[in-house]
Amino acid sequence: MNDEIRQSEGSVPPPLLIRGGRVIDPAAGLDGCADVLLAGGRVVAVSPHISDGQVPPGARLVRASGLVVCPGFIDLHVHLREPGHEYKEDIASGTRAAAAGGFTTVCCMPNTTPPNDCRAVTELVLRRAAEVGVVRVRPIGAISQGLRGEALAEMAELKEAGVVAFSDDGRPVMNAELMRRAMEYARMLGLPLVQHAEDLSLSAGGVMNEGPAATRAGLRGQPACAESVMVLRDLELCALTGARYHVAHISTAASVRAVREAKRAGLPVSCEVTPHHLTLTDAACCSYDTATKVAPPLRSEADVAALKEGLADGTIDCFATDHAPHAPQDKQVEFDRAAFGMIGLETALPLLLRLVEERVISLPDMIARLTSRPATLFGLPGGSLRPGSPADVTVLDLQRVWTVDGTTIRSKSRNTPFVGWQVRGRAVLTVCRGEVVHDEMGPLPTAPPAPR
Repeated sequence: MNDEIRQSEGSVPPPLLIRGGRVIDPAAGLDGCADVLLAGGRVVAVSPHISDGQVPPGARLVRASGLVVCPGFIDLHVHLREPGHEYKEDIASGTRAAAAGGFTTVCCMPNTTPPNDCRAVTELVLRRAAEVGVVRVRPIGAISQGLRGEALAEMAELKEAGVVAFSDDGRPVMNAELMRRAMEYARMLGLPLVQHAEDLSLSAGGVMNEGPAATRAGLRGQPACAESVMVLRDLELCALTGARYHVAHISTAASVRAVREAKRAGLPVSCEVTPHHLTLTDAACCSYDTATKVAPPLRSEADVAALKEGLADGTIDCFATDHAPHAPQDKQVEFDRAAFGMIGLETALPLLLRLVEERVISLPDMIARLTSRPATLFGLPGGSLRPGSPADVTVLDLQRVWTVDGTTIRSKSRNTPFVGWQVRGRAVLTVCRGEVVHDEMGPLPTAPPAPR
């Protein structure tokens, strides 16, 4: 909906020629030096060489030699906080942060105020995205009314309004009967159901992962089985209903094993993992830095190793940031009183490139998990550079070294433990709908006119 509004009210961006980059498009099986031509909001051509005669007049030129050109990144799990908590983040600031991270599509969770459990809120999010958003915003609708887990939301109405999935993220659906009915409706509507897998009776009061690190820190832990118990329950319901079930921010070895076995059994299950759960362990919480307090909590070294194994063997389908902005007053308190969550849109790429350096996955596989795979899971446009695809493109400088600086973050919030880290890899150009929405390359020249 927001794209149609934008196209009807906005001007069409000029054509764009991206010349000489390493084009990696896993969906199309491309990995090699090529030119990419964008026009009219679509990919027009990808070729080893696009001649000047093929380039429309007035096209802008991007010289991408030494850079990687790929489809725009897609994030299935972000919190934009609008409506209700715009002091933490809003659609304008959140989408600017997304563009800076190389993301051209973000799916926003429904735990706003009021929650996105009805048509009016969905339409508000889409309207605001059309007005101020610089990348595509795809709302996720609530499973239950008010996120209370007591009665189903009007799921059919939410789909008609434009949601792409259902979730009560931040609040697990504890009632198994309600979850069964939600899965039945989700299957009928053809949309995935996303679960924040946490058994509240097991995790209650825990502020970090249960284990030796929590004992050393003197903080109450929540056991890893609080996640895996819920995943196992939901997989039984998935087998019963045939619904598409997606595990949000998977974090434990037991959960990875359960999803692996479910996939082998042919169940329609998928899962995502965050960059921070792959980078940090629960030992980071011993510093009492409240930016490390997240849900699910940072886990043990063994869990992180299992997550990497799940990436390597294909059990884990995609990456998602779980970008969760909080204001200073939410985090500058005692660890056990602080809000859960950290921001992640602008640091995702360099953290994930560490997996490539460690040879956990290849660069094309990393890009696939940020593009074609999330697009397929939620039925989203984009994720490929095939001709006719949306003109959503990210240009990466894999060698650029930079320091995470809290003063230059585009998000309204600064709750990240990575401030001060020196990292490698950056999105230097982000193009959404053919329009440059993030640029660290400088002014773009006009391509030479075709010879007469």
